[in-house]
Amino acid sequence: MQRSRMGLTQDQAGAAIRVSGSLIAAIENGRLVPQPDTAAQLDELFGTGDEVQRAAEEAREDARPPWLRPWTEHEQRAVLLRTFEPMLIPGLLQTEAYARAVLAGGRLSPAEVDRTVQVRRERQAATVDRDDPPMLSAVIGEFALASGPPEVMRDQLKHLLDMSQRPKVQVLVVPRSAGLHAGLAGAFVLATLPGRGRAGYVDDQLRGRLVTDGGDLDRLEVSWEIVTGLALPVNLSRDLIAKAINDHD
Repeated sequence: MQRSRMGLTQDQAGAAIRVSGSLIAAIENGRLVPQPDTAAQLDELFGTGDEVQRAAEEAREDARPPWLRPWTEHEQRAVLLRTFEPMLIPGLLQTEAYARAVLAGGRLSPAEVDRTVQVRRERQAATVDRDDPPMLSAVIGEFALASGPPEVMRDQLKHLLDMSQRPKVQVLVVPRSAGLHAGLAGAFVLATLPGRGRAGYVDDQLRGRLVTDGGDLDRLEVSWEIVTGLALPVNLSRDLIAKAINDHD
């Protein structure tokens, strides 16, 4: 490998591009794919043109499950994303520690957790964290605010509260007092695309599914109207999130 040919240790290579030696190790053993800027710095360090960048892009594409790829293309093109999660914090608003805690509960291997977390970070970077993000409206069940290790949930809820202050992020909470409702049938996302196109995404125990059928999308729209009607207003939702942070102290 190029690093060895140059006589550099992992720590030295990391220091040269201002990352940790452990990150270089994770890249070399395949646990992580370098982000585009890191890949570009490695190419510059090693004098390899765009070899690392091309390999990283291929690995990044391979890391996304085939059933997820069509949805992420819609997700990145969307001008509006509406997501409902009755039990969890939505993926685009998750911290890395929270995502790892959720994924670890699924008995995935460490390598599978690493790959899934990286894909999630890249989806965040391509949507809510980009310079011109889509509008994101997230409706969350109150249960999601209370479930998880306290040390993880504190940071996650603070992040959620911070995100809710962004101009293009709206977070609403459906309180437990709402009782049984249609949204409890499962999480879903609706994407409004340029030119008023629509796409949806639903998840289950095995994999996610892209929804493009007009009738199915209409039914998801009805479910969206139900859960938003049950949700607390923005300010009261923020108050409930702040209270949940204190409850985890």
